[in-house]
This record gives sequence, structure tokens and C-alpha cells, in this order.
Amino acid sequence: MTQEKGCWYRETSRTLCTDVGSKQRACFRFFVKTAPLDHRSMTSETRVPGAPHPYHLVRPSPWPLVGALSGGVMAWGAVQYMHEGSWILLLIGTLAVLAVMIVWWRDVIYEAVVEKAYSQITELGLRFGMGLFILSEVMFFAAFFWAYFNAALFPPEAISFSWPPPTIETIDAFQLPLLMTLVLLLSGCTVTWAHHAILDDARADTVLALMLTVLLGVVFTGIQIFEYTHAPFGFSDTVYASVFYMATGFHGFHVLIGTTFLAVCWARARKGHFTPKGHFGFEAAAWYWHFVDVVWLFLFLCVYVWGA
Repeated sequence: MTQEKGCWYRETSRTLCTDVGSKQRACFRFFVKTAPLDHRSMTSETRVPGAPHPYHLVRPSPWPLVGALSGGVMAWGAVQYMHEGSWILLLIGTLAVLAVMIVWWRDVIYEAVVEKAYSQITELGLRFGMGLFILSEVMFFAAFFWAYFNAALFPPEAISFSWPPPTIETIDAFQLPLLMTLVLLLSGCTVTWAHHAILDDARADTVLALMLTVLLGVVFTGIQIFEYTHAPFGFSDTVYASVFYMATGFHGFHVLIGTTFLAVCWARARKGHFTPKGHFGFEAAAWYWHFVDVVWLFLFLCVYVWGA
């Protein structure tokens, strides 16, 4: 492969042999340059010179650098917002991060669906990556549960050595929290239905199941917003309130991410991107959603039921 004036050319080696004398042959190796190649139409064979291998070597991409710069702008904007009240830089950084996410994942989908660049070895690496990502999320919630049980089992003098604090009116676990639990458990059933529909190559059922899962995720978020706006305590009302909002709010943020993840899968399912043998994009979303379900069950039992 060579590059001239921004265009990639494929060079194919040829060997030409001719007789030199009565018992000798001279062979010459040369290259034939074909027409220029579009970088988006290049497969793994045309893109990577040398011996074939099962790994996916990605093309040079601007999105890691642009994403890092956008994240820096967003973080700096968040600091300015918290100290000076200016939100313009935070808005610009957030929109830039979202834009990078969209175009970067668009390229990943193109590599998987159009270029067929992901072999079984590549997919195995993606599975390990998603598993480790979910494990890192588990560590986040482990910290929140640690803070919760540290204050609950050893309440300090600031809250009169009692849990929950005497100034806190807790939320009834068997009203809105129970409803949210049922909504999430039902969404876990619908996403499993979508998985089995993909394995059976039933596109209509896949689209319907994913649509229901997304709607249930939106319903959960709506109920949680209603609960927050009617909660009898604020964020700074003792350590109970702080840990409550941090743990349940961080989980609500994960529900929002998972809902967006599944909405993208729904759009891809409508276009026929998922096949019985190739649907890891959906599997990653399903793993994430089941993780969200399990975390909520622990929150419901520990914070709402036992903590009250």
C-alpha cells in the first residue's frame, strides 16, 4: 500500500522470469499500482500489508484526540460552573463530547456491518473489554454501598447515633420504589426476549422487544424524577440524604445511558444489523442493562427496605 496526494493505492507484486543463456533464468519482481482506493471501502486485506491475521488494526482516527480535548473542555467548564456560575463552556464541552461519541461509534458500526472487520478473535477482545468496563462500574457502586453501610452500622454523633437520622422522614419502599423495581424487572424480561428473537432471526419481534425495553427505561426515569421532586429531604440533609441521592442518582444516570444504548440497538435492529451469529453490539447493551437491574435490586433492599 502506498499513499500519494491523500489517496491510497494498492500495489500488487508480480514476478517476471526470462531465459538467460542455456541453463539460467533471471527473475524480476515489480509492483503494479491499481486505481486509488476509498479508505472507507478498504477491507482488512487491502488495509493491512503483510501476512493475514485474525486481529483488527484500526485506521488512524482523529476521534481519540478530539474526544480527549472535548472532555478537557467539559471538565474545565464544570469547574467554572461550580465556582463562578458560568455554564457556557460546560455546555460547549458536553456537546462536543456527545458529537465525538456519535461519530466514533458510527465508525465502529461501519467497521462491523459494512467492512466485516471483526473476526472471532476481535469479538473476544470486545467481550473482555465490556466485561472489564462493567467490573469498573461495580467498583463505583461498591464505594457508595461502603459509605452507606459505614454510616448506617456506625452512626456518628452528628445524627444522634441512630439510623436513619431522627430528622429524616424516609420514603416508603412499597410505593414508588416498588413500582420502579417492577418496571426494571419487566425491562429485563423484554431485553431477554429481544436476545432470543435475534437468535431466532425474528427481526419484527426483536424490534418490538427493544422498543418496549426502551419505553420501560423512560418510564423508570420519569418515576425517579417524580420521586426526587417529592422527596421529604434534600441532598444536604444529613449523611443519609447525601448517600441516598448519590447512590440512587448514579444508578439513575446508568439507566439513562442504558436506555440510550438500547435505543441505538433498536434503530440498528430496524436496519437489520443484527444476525444470529453477529450481534455483539446488542449483547453489550443487554449485559449493561442486566447489571443496572441487579444494582437496583441491591439499592431497593438495602436503602429503601432495610435502611428505613
